[in-house]
Amino acid sequence: MRYCLALDLKDDEILIHQYEEYHKNVWPEIIASINEAGITDLEIYRVFNRLFMIMETNEDFSFERKNAMDNANPKVQEWEALMWKYQQALPVAKPGEKWMLMNKIFDLNK
Repeated sequence: MRYCLALDLKDDEILIHQYEEYHKNVWPEIIASINEAGITDLEIYRVFNRLFMIMETNEDFSFERKNAMDNANPKVQEWEALMWKYQQALPVAKPGEKWMLMNKIFDLNK
């Protein structure tokens, strides 16, 4: 499956630069947790302060399982708390909601 998600960064050039620097060397525990959840490929793109994530998963993946794994992993919680220094919810997000799942509205091959 392919999922596309969006999130904003705080609109601050220094913070955006720092965020990108962290993503040049993502902690190995975070990479391991991504792989263990059934995510087979993950890319993040940025335009201004808007982030766009493309996530490919295998049949074992579910958002519920990933959330449970993340909540039980202190290193993931540490990473998420650190990243929240740079991130901000989309204007339409519910309280506590970070990455928001996007709806596909067009497919060239359909």
